[in-house]
Amino acid sequence: MKREITKTADGSTTIYIPEMDENYHSHHGAIQEAKHVFIQYGVRSVSQEELTIFEMGFGTGLNALLTLDYTSENDKKINYIGIEAYPVEDSMIQELNYLDEIGEKYTEDFKKMHDAPWGEGIDFGDFHLTKIHQKIEDYEPQSNSVDIIYFDAFGPRAQGDMWELPVLEKMAEMIKPGGILVTYCAQGQFKRHLKSLGFTIERLPGPPGKREMTRATKVVG
Repeated sequence: MKREITKTADGSTTIYIPEMDENYHSHHGAIQEAKHVFIQYGVRSVSQEELTIFEMGFGTGLNALLTLDYTSENDKKINYIGIEAYPVEDSMIQELNYLDEIGEKYTEDFKKMHDAPWGEGIDFGDFHLTKIHQKIEDYEPQSNSVDIIYFDAFGPRAQGDMWELPVLEKMAEMIKPGGILVTYCAQGQFKRHLKSLGFTIERLPGPPGKREMTRATKVVG
C-alpha cells in the first residue's frame, strides 16, 4: 500500500494513504490533534500516578512520543502498549518532523521506540513501552488491565470495522471500571455502541477542524 509524507496545517507532518484517501493524523494539524485528544483530554485528565495506556493504532509513534514527553514533565509512571497491524517503514519514519516541535532531545528516544523489537518491553525512565505487531481481531486482551485507551484507528469511512462491536467489545473488556477511552471520532453509531457496552459518553470540544470529540468512561459496578 502506497504511503506519502504530507505537511499539515500546524507545520507537522503526517502520512497519507491515497488508496484509502486517509491520513494518519488530521490535516488540520497532526501534533495539535494528538495533544488535544490524547494528552489534554486523555492522560492529563487522569489523576493516578501509575497508569497503563493502550493505543489502538501505534502508527507513526506520535502519540507515544507525546506521552513520553508528558511523563518526563509530570510525576507519572506509565506502561504504554501500542498495537499495530501494518508498521510504517523506517525510511518514512525518518522523514517525519515531530522532533522539530516536540524537542530534539527526544531524537534517540524516538529512534529507540521504532527500533524496539515487537513484543518486547523497553524502558524510558518512568515510561515503559511495548509494541504489539498484530491485528486487533487476533489480540487477546487481559481483562480490566488498562486505565486509558487511545483509540486512534483510521476513521469509520476508511476502516469501518474498527468502530463496530467486535473490536469495541475488546476495548470494553480490557479497560478497568472508571477507565477512559478517548478518540477524535464523534460518530453517532460509535457512541451508541459504547453506551451499549457500559460506557458513559462525554462530548468534548474537538481539535482544529472538528466540532467535537469523544471521551467514554467505563461505568463502575
